[in-house]
Amino acid sequence: MKGLIQRVRHARVTVNGEITGQIEGGILLLLGVEKGDDEATADKLLQKVLKYRIFADADDKMNLSLADTGGGLLVVSQFTLVADTRKGLRPSFSSGATPAEGERLYDYFVKQAKLIHTPVATGRFAADMKVELLNDGPVTFLLEMPPAG
Repeated sequence: MKGLIQRVRHARVTVNGEITGQIEGGILLLLGVEKGDDEATADKLLQKVLKYRIFADADDKMNLSLADTGGGLLVVSQFTLVADTRKGLRPSFSSGATPAEGERLYDYFVKQAKLIHTPVATGRFAADMKVELLNDGPVTFLLEMPPAG
């Protein structure tokens, strides 16, 4: 499972002109699900996202996490994140989970996030989404969790 996190001042997702999710400040998470990922993988990534220290403390050092600041979490499914781009000029998606499994684990991730953090907003799985954001820093990290098995 891969999560690309971006520290944002604000972010929102629209589908067909309708806002499906938005936050004022916090983390925009682009979430990619791979073959072999399961609930344990999702739980580990969620904990890392919530506890990853990318927000400034009183000394302007990156020592605070989303859990510390209470900022928003906007979760957007992003199957292209798991593409293999090492060879050729066309991405391979052979390592990605099936659409059904990807949606199941995306929904699980969001459900777990809402149980332990607020606010949590989302895009819409497999939709043609428009994502708008103001990256703060810019601060962007790729978090990778190997499958639990």
